[in-house]
Amino acid sequence: MEENDVGSKEFENAKQEMDRLVYESLKEKEIKPNAMFAKLSELTKAMSVTKGVVKWSRVNSLWPMQFGLACCAIELMDFGSARIDAERKGYLLFRGTPRQCDVMIIAGWVTKSMVPEIKRLYEQMSKPRYIIAFGECATCGGPWWESYNIVKGIDQVLPVDVYVAGCPPKPENLFEALIKLQKKIDGKIESR
Repeated sequence: MEENDVGSKEFENAKQEMDRLVYESLKEKEIKPNAMFAKLSELTKAMSVTKGVVKWSRVNSLWPMQFGLACCAIELMDFGSARIDAERKGYLLFRGTPRQCDVMIIAGWVTKSMVPEIKRLYEQMSKPRYIIAFGECATCGGPWWESYNIVKGIDQVLPVDVYVAGCPPKPENLFEALIKLQKKIDGKIESR
């Protein structure tokens, strides 16, 4: 029996040695999880980084729509002049089609007959979409607030994100409104 005991001890030692060698060889060739089998902690880290990148890109790439209704539209055109230099800040790339825009600047009074067209343009804009009410007429109806055909503020029709006061408002006010909209998108200014 002593011989069998010695043989089994040698066998156990050899088995332990082989297990140790296999474990060490597999330890060197550890397979990292891929996207299909990622660890939840790694996935949440990647998602938080992605959310930050998406938020940063939304803040820094506002695409306003080329859209003016009345006399405030002249001030909107002045916003594009060399005096203001809005292009340097990345605000001037006015687009001619709503499908390429995410900011609608309502500049001027809104008649009740224009409301369906404005809604249609708003619904064609890419999401997330934002509205800036530019001037007294777009904000509250302006001097024509008692008129039968003027809407008393575009906020009765569409959700407004930033209001710009003035009749007519200066182009600098629109510059400030776009900066305020960026802060709102970034979460530095809370929504109501």
